Amino acid sequence: MFNRNRNRSLRQLATLTSISLVAGCGVLSSGAPADEGPIVVGTTSAPSTLDPAASWDGSWELFRNIYQTLLSYPNGSVEPAPDAAESCRFTDTSNRTYSCRLRADMKFSDGDKLDARAVKYSIDRIRTIGVVGGPAGLLGSLDRVQALSDREVVFHLNKSDATFPFVLATPAMSIVDPDDYPVDALRKDGQVSGSGPYTLRSYEEGKQAELVSNDRYKGFADRKNDAVTIRYFQDSAQMVAALRDKDIDVTFRGLAAADIVSLRGQDPDKSIQLIEGAGAEISYLVFNPKDRWAAMPAVRKAVAQIVDRPAIANKIYKDTVEPLYSMVPKGLTGHTVGFFDDYGYPSTSKARQILLEAGITERVPLTFWYTTDRYGSETAPEFRELKRQLEGSGLFTVTLKSRPWKTYEEGYRKGEYPVFGRGWFPDFPDAENFIAPFVGEENALGTPYPSPYITNNLLPESRRETDRGAVVKEFEEAQQILVDDARLLPLWQGKQYVAASEDISGGEVALDPSTIMTMWALYRKTSW
Repeated sequence: MFNRNRNRSLRQLATLTSISLVAGCGVLSSGAPADEGPIVVGTTSAPSTLDPAASWDGSWELFRNIYQTLLSYPNGSVEPAPDAAESCRFTDTSNRTYSCRLRADMKFSDGDKLDARAVKYSIDRIRTIGVVGGPAGLLGSLDRVQALSDREVVFHLNKSDATFPFVLATPAMSIVDPDDYPVDALRKDGQVSGSGPYTLRSYEEGKQAELVSNDRYKGFADRKNDAVTIRYFQDSAQMVAALRDKDIDVTFRGLAAADIVSLRGQDPDKSIQLIEGAGAEISYLVFNPKDRWAAMPAVRKAVAQIVDRPAIANKIYKDTVEPLYSMVPKGLTGHTVGFFDDYGYPSTSKARQILLEAGITERVPLTFWYTTDRYGSETAPEFRELKRQLEGSGLFTVTLKSRPWKTYEEGYRKGEYPVFGRGWFPDFPDAENFIAPFVGEENALGTPYPSPYITNNLLPESRRETDRGAVVKEFEEAQQILVDDARLLPLWQGKQYVAASEDISGGEVALDPSTIMTMWALYRKTSW
């Protein structure tokens, strides 16, 4: 089991909760799932891959439900707890040796044995394959994995890392069947061999995933339904129309601001619930130093001086998001407002002075890229607003380009975009997870961002401390470095919204601390 003293201090890691405000009918009843077919969930966030070794993105929403990790987040929990493992703990005082004991008689959904060898294999292949911008970046503190027996696996770290249990709880660390997943290449047959609460019965890329209960599952999840179908939509309007027409039961990721505002108003018959929870999703711009103009600090800082975040939050998102002035969102220990402290309110005159001091007198040409089908229907209007703001200053000429996520992701990993938009949903609720993934030669952006003082000093110092409230100074310093560099420009922080038909329960507890929907918590009401 987790060390109790360590647990008390790590509880501070997750200051975000999913306390929900439910509009419309109360969600009060409970009971066994009714045999009325699968619960159908709509989302605009389709997976980019089915192989955990390739994914450091929203594919995790599917992975959490069909794969299994040693640790996970039981409903209502704000810290990792054993899932495929029976128990896990640090066995030393320096937080460098982490040991897990698996549950007895674990099997994959196809009946193959799930043992410590499979755990070691799954983690090792992530680093062996080393997908650019993939989850290997989460394993920087891992030295080696050792399978001591069928049920005992030990992780030897190359430095102290109090956050390592949170890394193991991410869906990137999903356990895969060694017989079905190549050791040095991604699986390409479109199939899945996992041990999660569900098996993947069928999958149509970009359209839908059919999940059915995995009878061999052993873990913490208390499955309230027998089957879930996830439908992938191109935009919020289509998804909400499907909800109103009762073609789907629940909507998750991708609700547009206008639809949220509309749902808040409710239909006269109050047939739809809107569940609102605290969120840690952030939106930001990335400047690629391979581009002549984006490589110039003065250009980046001039953009930072002009961007009007409140206008974006109000005009585009109808105040369903909040302006963000740091890569670390509000609500997490160590959050600052560094970009506001340094730049204040938007100012064309200050931006012009920044450029003039760098010897830049002509309009700066920049190309902004965004994805059309990942972060919701407001993405295109948001980038048009950014273009309007920057060109309105008379200092920039902005060209907008876009691609669907599948090809968009390939493009930014190859370094093709001068400036591009990204969203971030936390791997775990700690300030480190809004800093570490974006810096270093290998990072989640596929765009190297060397920052030695952050990677070699501040982050290692913070990882030695299990009391996360004691590392505020390190996180504040790291955020100031990000502000000074202006390689990453935070725009807004979102909230979590789930809309569901009146006969669905569980939506208010179906979101784990990393904002991933746990489909097993959903069920149809047996009474009203």
